[in-house]
Amino acid sequence: MQKSQPAGDIFLRLGLVSEEQLAQAEQKRQQLKATDKGPNTLGHVLVNMGFVTEKDRVRCLGEQWGVPFADLTDYQFEPDVLKLVSQEVARKLKIMPMSRKNGKLTVAMRNPLDIFAIDEIRLMTGIDVEPVVVTEEDLIHAINRAYRTESSINQVVKAVMDDIEGGDIDFTVGGEDTEDDDISIEQLRELSEEAPVIRLANLIVTRAVSDGASDIHIEPGREAVRVRFRIDGILHEALAVPKKIQASLISRVKIMADMDIADKRAPQDGRISAVIDGKQIDFRVSTLPSVHGEKIVLRILDKSSICVGLNSLGMLPHTLETFESVISRTYGIVLVAGPTGSGKSTTLYSVLSKLNSGEKNILTIEDPVEYELQGITQSQINVRAGLTFAAGLRTMLRQDPNIIMVGEIRDAETAIIAIEAALTGHLVLSTLHTNDAPGSVTRLIDMGIEPFLIASGVVGVLAQRLVRVICSKCKESYNPPVDAVKRLGIGFDQSAGVTFYRGRGCEFCKGSGYKGRVGVYELMPITDGIRDLILARQSSYAIRDQAIQEGMKTLKDDAMEKILLGATTLEESLRVIYSG
Repeated sequence: MQKSQPAGDIFLRLGLVSEEQLAQAEQKRQQLKATDKGPNTLGHVLVNMGFVTEKDRVRCLGEQWGVPFADLTDYQFEPDVLKLVSQEVARKLKIMPMSRKNGKLTVAMRNPLDIFAIDEIRLMTGIDVEPVVVTEEDLIHAINRAYRTESSINQVVKAVMDDIEGGDIDFTVGGEDTEDDDISIEQLRELSEEAPVIRLANLIVTRAVSDGASDIHIEPGREAVRVRFRIDGILHEALAVPKKIQASLISRVKIMADMDIADKRAPQDGRISAVIDGKQIDFRVSTLPSVHGEKIVLRILDKSSICVGLNSLGMLPHTLETFESVISRTYGIVLVAGPTGSGKSTTLYSVLSKLNSGEKNILTIEDPVEYELQGITQSQINVRAGLTFAAGLRTMLRQDPNIIMVGEIRDAETAIIAIEAALTGHLVLSTLHTNDAPGSVTRLIDMGIEPFLIASGVVGVLAQRLVRVICSKCKESYNPPVDAVKRLGIGFDQSAGVTFYRGRGCEFCKGSGYKGRVGVYELMPITDGIRDLILARQSSYAIRDQAIQEGMKTLKDDAMEKILLGATTLEESLRVIYSG
């Protein structure tokens, strides 16, 4: 391997960052190093600040180590080479066999300096190993793509059915199939602890994580149990399992979430923690009794996915600059508005990561604590113990805070305490469930908050949605329907050369034409003109008109710019903006 070069020099030489960005990142790195908060390598800091991508970071690492970089996105793996390393070994060692040439096996590795893994592969295959470096995300996706899980799931379902039909699991009473209610608790526990059932539950969970799902829906029907994954905000059917497996599968998930398997008539909540593909994943589990049995929804919380910089959220330059000036205030309330699943938590955590310099005392009160951030004191509400948002907020004010994050303002009591905290020199971050930024003001007034308190305490409101991003692998230009263009209010001349894009659908995006999501934003700083309207109890329409006159870009405007930039499609923006 060649002599190592300073990472900063490599980033500069490849033109990935400017000297000013490098200096900012180095300053941030020194702060993190001094406070021992999270990864403090220059590459990780540059990624978290949104200056470079993870692939750029790994490519530079390869240059620094003298190891070639490989992109596995479209790589076609040879079946004969895959047989040299099993899926279990590939996942354990974080490697992927790519090709065999000239007596050497080229192996993609997350860490090509792991000599123990290299030695293990060499002993296992009897072939010299030539490592290349890849991103962890590409590596996991490649393993999932190359070693398909569909056959594994089908085999496990067959094994469970064989156990049932072979008499190892008894579902009959008096020769007739029983309903779930007729199965004893001992039988349910025994069913859920059978090896095939455990493997089935584990495969469903790991496949959902590998597919990038945010939720798993296990839905009992009349004749089968449907399993669906929510990927990029849309539900996709993953598989259907026979009705006879329902009792054992649902009981297994409830046991994993530490729920009461005997209680099938009342909703329950639980939590599962697991390490999947080297990542710490938490699952929030909820059950709901239905006509055909208990429906279970698992919310997937990937702690690594929340650590993104503000630059990576998809804000347009003007919006980002204004938002950074709003959150740099030393006091006041900053609200993030939007429906459930619009990315509010990601935005708030990104703000906290930016503000977490080690010089400030940052406290949060959440329901629940979805992601843990180093260097920040986080509390979870517990209504039974008397720890509500309002009670927690009161206590926080006695803890000498600089910045307070309240998971959600749900009632007048919490809102008043938050505003009082803002007026006494604290920066308060919180969320509201409203459709747009001006609507947040009227929502607070509807709660019973006096307009003069809102005008004095709130410094800015950010409304947001999430739209799917066009798949980069099958992106193509097209001419959209004229009526759809008019509906979104896009005025353009066909002869002006405006190009619209969409995804054709490919293996990488599973035929959807989309891969990933990006935010659409509406930022309303509270100016003197808007304060006057708030004090006069004007409607949200009047506040919106004033904000637009002062330069606010609406959600529709932001979506339109992202369409013209080729980030998303017209149809996707119509779906989210008009139905969100």
